[in-house]
Amino acid sequence: MSAREIATFEEDLAAAMPALLTRAYARYSNFTVAAAVIDEDGVAHLGVNVENAAYPSGTCAEQTAIGAMVTAGGRKIAKVLIAGGSNTVVQPCGACRQRIAEFASDTCEIISVQDGRATRRTPFWSLLPDSFGPRDLD
Repeated sequence: MSAREIATFEEDLAAAMPALLTRAYARYSNFTVAAAVIDEDGVAHLGVNVENAAYPSGTCAEQTAIGAMVTAGGRKIAKVLIAGGSNTVVQPCGACRQRIAEFASDTCEIISVQDGRATRRTPFWSLLPDSFGPRDLD
């Protein structure tokens, strides 16, 4: 894909995030989150948070999207788009940062989405420097 095609793809994906937020199951916190993980082949894998009455049993949107990526055969994350129903800038929680680190490319980027637009871009590794990961077990 050309740089323009990639930018258009990201814009279209960001524009779809508000609709994806409506699919989240946030019965207890009412804090909906939607995520799109873009893999190394430019394929988007979607996820929403799914809460549970037994609170620790819920899943984050990023976790759901990463599971969808792995299920589809993806192994590297190029970008993660995240939107929150509160319409504030949402960043991955600590556990999701570790989950992303398992698959993040060297240039992985976290893109915060508000009102269907990308509003903040953060290099992933600035969120979890010196992390423990697969390279530590090789």
